[in-house]
Amino acid sequence: MQLPTLSKWMLISLFASCNAGTAVEKVDKTPFHGVSQEFKDYWYDGNAEIASYDLIQSRYGEQREGHAVWVFVTEDFSESKQVKLDNPGEAGKDKVSVLKRNAVRKFVTGIYDYALMKSVFTPIEVKKNPYTLKTTFSSQDWCGQSFMQLNWKKNAYQVQQFSYFESEGDASFSLNGAILEDEIPSRIRMEGANFPTGNLKIIPASAFARLQHKNLEGEEAEVSLNDLGTEFELNVLYKDIDRSLSFTFEKGFPHFITKWRERNGSQPETIATLKEHKRLPYWSLHDNDDLPLRDSLGLPR
Repeated sequence: MQLPTLSKWMLISLFASCNAGTAVEKVDKTPFHGVSQEFKDYWYDGNAEIASYDLIQSRYGEQREGHAVWVFVTEDFSESKQVKLDNPGEAGKDKVSVLKRNAVRKFVTGIYDYALMKSVFTPIEVKKNPYTLKTTFSSQDWCGQSFMQLNWKKNAYQVQQFSYFESEGDASFSLNGAILEDEIPSRIRMEGANFPTGNLKIIPASAFARLQHKNLEGEEAEVSLNDLGTEFELNVLYKDIDRSLSFTFEKGFPHFITKWRERNGSQPETIATLKEHKRLPYWSLHDNDDLPLRDSLGLPR
């Protein structure tokens, strides 16, 4: 299945990102054809983007206060192994430049904690690689842990899930190609208002599937764009499941996502509002002396 309007994607290049040690490895920073100087100046400066959000998370029929962090960074990725390359210069045609989004949510339900994290690896050269190559999602709370991974291989998403719930258990299955809900924020950052609208096939978020104990499969959805003046609001309304979400983002480059919302059925709404954002080489900022940077992002220590 060929995704609609993918030719509208912008192309971005590569800067250094985190690795197992403290040093930043050399990476290919050669700009791709057609990238604006504005785009290069922002994304090629050797930093990652860290954005912190005030979070109101819906869980068990109530809204819970928490916080969320999104990290955007580009990396050299192995198309065959689907992991970050240790030696990109030796990878040849196996090297794919991706925009990685790490998204973390933390909140408390009554006495116990929740921690959710997803990683999404979306190719930069979409004409060559039109599908997000990999996503991972994990959920930890005092009841136990769940994990899900999607890999784009053999013209389908190969899915593995592991859960402490008997009804979910450990499972492997495949899904036909479609837009991933989990990739929408990355595509907004690359496309802005050129994100495709209309009737689309979308695979719902991995967090939705696990927290709502739903089977993951492609769903028909109506995607629309509202003009709010200085911002746009992208809305996704699923037709056969009772779920909707929206992303509010700045019209101007680099299209910061200032708010996102989601609602499932009659449950209270989940709302996240942007607090701060910074460009930092976070992988090297791991000393106690770097703790004040959390204060500058409005994050708890």
